[in-house]
Amino acid sequence: MNNLLSMHQLTDTDIMRLIERALEMKAGNYTPLTEKKYIANLFFEPSTRTKASFEMAERRLGITSIPFDADHSSVTKGESLYDTCRTMEAIGCDALVIRHGITEYYEEMEDLGIPIINGGDGSGSHPTQSLLDLMTIYERFGSFHGLKVVIAGDISHSRVAKSNQQALSKLGAEVRFCAPEAWQDDSMAVPYVDLDDAVEEADVIMLLRVQHERHGDAVDFTKKTYHMKYGMTLARHQRMKENAIIMHPAPVNRDVEIDGRLIEGPRSVIFEQMKNGVFMRMSVLQEIFGSEK
Repeated sequence: MNNLLSMHQLTDTDIMRLIERALEMKAGNYTPLTEKKYIANLFFEPSTRTKASFEMAERRLGITSIPFDADHSSVTKGESLYDTCRTMEAIGCDALVIRHGITEYYEEMEDLGIPIINGGDGSGSHPTQSLLDLMTIYERFGSFHGLKVVIAGDISHSRVAKSNQQALSKLGAEVRFCAPEAWQDDSMAVPYVDLDDAVEEADVIMLLRVQHERHGDAVDFTKKTYHMKYGMTLARHQRMKENAIIMHPAPVNRDVEIDGRLIEGPRSVIFEQMKNGVFMRMSVLQEIFGSEK
């Protein structure tokens, strides 16, 4: 695996290898890389979890992170993404982690001579988030085949929904979407369901953040009405299967996508997802640098 750009490029075998390695790393079974490596984390959109967990993963593997701040870089002078990446390659970076607002930005990077790990591209893909979600589901259920997964929320703007739908369907899960009509995406052949109808059958309820920054127009409902129609309310929580789990890629709009009292409740694995993100990104980094050999 020379790059990680989207979930499309990964086979079932690739996904399971990354998950199993990440679980081993979570159990403490790993050693830092023997060769000195340098990475630049190029984040052109705000991030807490993804950026910080990549930095933690890099430190645990003995990789040196080269500081980068888009607001204080030559990007503000008009430098292109490609030229920024070529600069990082020229000064000696061995790989780049990139988050950018342009969907499929990586198509411009074919001439780059170092690996790219996609930290999120516009409304396109978020492969490491998908992989850590898969790790969390596998850790709980031990399999994907036949699991009923409902992804609820801002589908059309969500790279998380797209990546997870691709991967979960490939692994044998039954995926359904739930979203306001304005935020549905017909490009994916996935049935839409009413959350009240699906909540009692679902093994996994994956909630998505309402991405106000990508809408560009007024939302025709309040936070309260969204929560009542499409969010995880206390009433819906009570109707869930006993062993079902609640997921969210975060950041969470409390009392919008989910009642704030449920975020750290017994069915929620939201903070476990964050913890698993470090180990999955360690697994990806080891895969990338292992393939260099």
